[in-house]
Amino acid sequence: MSKMIFVNLPVKDLARSREFFGKLGFTFNEEMCDQNAAAMVIDEENGIFTMLLVEPFFQTFTTKDVADATKTTEATVALGVESRAAVDELADKALAAGGEAVREPMDEGFMYGRAVYDLDGHLWEFMWMDPAAAPGKQS
Repeated sequence: MSKMIFVNLPVKDLARSREFFGKLGFTFNEEMCDQNAAAMVIDEENGIFTMLLVEPFFQTFTTKDVADATKTTEATVALGVESRAAVDELADKALAAGGEAVREPMDEGFMYGRAVYDLDGHLWEFMWMDPAAAPGKQS
C-alpha cells in the first residue's frame, strides 16, 4: 500500500462544510462519504485527503475533548498551491463562501500566503513558495 495522509477535522454541519469546500473547488471521494464523514480530495494522485467528520463521530477516535476551533487553535492546515494567483483565488473563494480572514497576506517575496478560518474555525493557510528564490538557496 502506498503512503497516504488523512487530515481529520471535526465539523458541526457536514452538509454545510461540504458546500463550503465545494465552493473552493474541492471534490469529494464519494466512496468514502456517508452521514458521518466526507473525504475531501486534496491530491488524489499522491493520496492526500481531509476527512470532515461530524463531531460525535470524530469524538470516537479520541479519549480527549474535541477542541472548539472557534475558541482555540488545534492545528494549522497549510496547503501549498502552484502560484500566488492560486493563493488569492482560494482565499477569495473561502471568504466569499463564509470563511473569515485571519490576518493580512504574508509576502516574503519567495513565499506568499493567506490564512482563513473555515466555517468551523479551522485555520487554513494557502501558500505559494519559489524554492529557487528561498534564502540560503545554493546556486
